[in-house]
Amino acid sequence: QVQLVESGGGLVQTGGSLRLSCAASGRTFSSYAVAWFRQAPGKEREFVAAISMSGGRTYSTDSAKGRFTISRDVAKNTVYLQMNSLKPEDTAVYYCAAGVFGTRWYDYNYWGQGTQVTVSS
Repeated sequence: QVQLVESGGGLVQTGGSLRLSCAASGRTFSSYAVAWFRQAPGKEREFVAAISMSGGRTYSTDSAKGRFTISRDVAKNTVYLQMNSLKPEDTAVYYCAAGVFGTRWYDYNYWGQGTQVTVSS
């Protein structure tokens, strides 16, 4: 069993930065790939970025590439999403999830409660 807790969200101006953290409990966390998804009001949950068990492989959407960086600290059982050059369209609730490496929500078995990111124009 893995429990995930996101933090680091908040209100930021266009062009600003935030670093989201996903802290996990459970000794098997390192056995899972981890992804970040986001969901804006009235929209479906969408994939943002994923990182493999070891951290050696990452994948992100075109909209995230060059602006967002996913990383993990295995010793701290934590995955990060560094978000730079934020835009109003990045406004959403951001969720981390643990499972198998992929871009679909059903690739992931464990989900956090989400953290709100709001980018003002």
